[in-house]
Amino acid sequence: MLEMINAPGFWVAVLQIVLIDIVLSGDNAVVIALACRNLPAAQRRLGILWGVAGAVGLRIVLTFFAVGLLGLPWLKLCGALLLLWIGIQLLVPEDDAGADIEPAAHLLGAIRTIIVADFVMSLDNVIGVAAAAKDNVYLLGFGLVVSIPLIVWSSQLILKLMERFPIIVVLGAGLLGWVAGGMLVGDLALKDWIAAQFPAAHYVAPALGAAFVVLVGKWLERRHAAARDITIV
Repeated sequence: MLEMINAPGFWVAVLQIVLIDIVLSGDNAVVIALACRNLPAAQRRLGILWGVAGAVGLRIVLTFFAVGLLGLPWLKLCGALLLLWIGIQLLVPEDDAGADIEPAAHLLGAIRTIIVADFVMSLDNVIGVAAAAKDNVYLLGFGLVVSIPLIVWSSQLILKLMERFPIIVVLGAGLLGWVAGGMLVGDLALKDWIAAQFPAAHYVAPALGAAFVVLVGKWLERRHAAARDITIV
C-alpha cells in the first residue's frame, strides 16, 4: 500500500479522478438539489448525504463494469428515456393529497431519485474515472470519496439559489433533458444510423431534449394547477 502511494503516477491519477468529478459534480448537484427541494428543511441535509452516498457507491460498482455496460446496445436509449421522465417529474408539483404522507416517505423518494438519476448520468462518465484509476480499487475509492464534500456543498448552494430564484428549477430540469438528448443519439445501436441520416443530431438532440422536458413539465404543471383549482371550487 505504501509503495503504491509513493508511486509517481498515484497522485497524478488521484488528481485526474478528482478533476473529473469536479467537472461532473455540476450535473449531480443539480439533480440532488431538485430532488430535495420539497423536503422539510430538517430533512434536506439527510436527503443530500444519503443520496450522495448511495450515488457514489453505485458509481464505484458501475465503474468496475463500465466497459461491458457501455458495450450493450439500447442501454443509453433506455437511460435517456428514464432521465427525460425524471426531469419532467421534477417540474411537476407534488399532489396536495400527499400532504398526509410521512416525511420519511418523501425522504426515501428523494434519495431514490438521486441514485437513479446519478446512475443514468454516470454511464458516459465512468469510463473516464475507470481509465484514470487504472483498475486500482483503492485509487478509485479514494478519488470518489474525496469528491463527496464537493458534491454535497454544491447541492446545498444550489438549493439556496433555488429558493431565491425559482427559474433555476426549470433550468435544472432542462439540463437533465440536455444530457438525455446527448445519450439518446450516442447509443451503440443507433449512433451510426443517426449520424448517417442526421449529421447534426449530435448538436441538435441535447437542445431538443431540454426543450421537451421543460415544455412537457410546464404543461403538466399548468394542468395540475387547473385541476387543483377545479377541485377547490
